[in-house]
Amino acid sequence: MIDDYVPVTQAKAKMLDIIRDVDANDNTIAITKNGIPRAIIISMEHYDAIMETMAILADRATMEQIYDSIDEMKENKPLVDLESIS
Repeated sequence: MIDDYVPVTQAKAKMLDIIRDVDANDNTIAITKNGIPRAIIISMEHYDAIMETMAILADRATMEQIYDSIDEMKENKPLVDLESIS
């Protein structure tokens, strides 16, 4: 979700303010050129979260475990007691 659109000409002059806004409010800012979004500025935390999500989605074994867990929850199977595992 884009929170604001900033033309590249304004972005050059307002970069420090844009970075402060992104950092303080976790906003997503689209930088436009000729009215068309060409780049996105997001916080480092948001970027890290996206990269972590992509890594999980790319890990076939992890995704199979997630889908298996979802199926078990739909079937109302009991959850595992972590204390009983150790």
